[in-house]
Amino acid sequence: MKKDLGSVLALYPTPLVVIGTKVNGKPNWVLAGHVGIMGHDHIMVSLAKAHYTNQGIKETKALSVHIVDEALLKKADYVGCVSGNQTDKSEVFTFSKGANGAPMIDMAKLSMECSVEDIYETDGFDNFILTIDHTYAEESILNEAGKINYDVFKPILFEMPGYTYLKTGETVAKCMTLEK
Repeated sequence: MKKDLGSVLALYPTPLVVIGTKVNGKPNWVLAGHVGIMGHDHIMVSLAKAHYTNQGIKETKALSVHIVDEALLKKADYVGCVSGNQTDKSEVFTFSKGANGAPMIDMAKLSMECSVEDIYETDGFDNFILTIDHTYAEESILNEAGKINYDVFKPILFEMPGYTYLKTGETVAKCMTLEK
């Protein structure tokens, strides 16, 4: 028998990402676990309204989204533990300037440069609807066809109820092959 858990978000785990933008002219980074796909060229990032990063995203309309892997996890966790209101996080990562002006983490193996298309507000959250302008991937995580090989990349997932990070990397099956 199933138990009714109430209005509980049950879509975890989700990819763990570091968001980069400029706030008052300086790079700032925040860890985010609330991200979603909105078609093939749009994503959504949801950040609590209190985040320092939000003001930079709203001002510049540009941000970077970096998929966290194990090599990036320690620094990613740190930028999620301290607030840009009290701590200058501009030098946590070595970065380059993206085409839209957003700071891009050099050590990230998979990054998206995005522009804000819309902001949808819900109680306590700013939900940024983003157009993906560019996606950058290290060649070491690409397969022979030039596609991202997630068995090699192994992104970290975030599981909210337990506040834990999960490791990926094992293929269970190929899509549309299980009923054959």
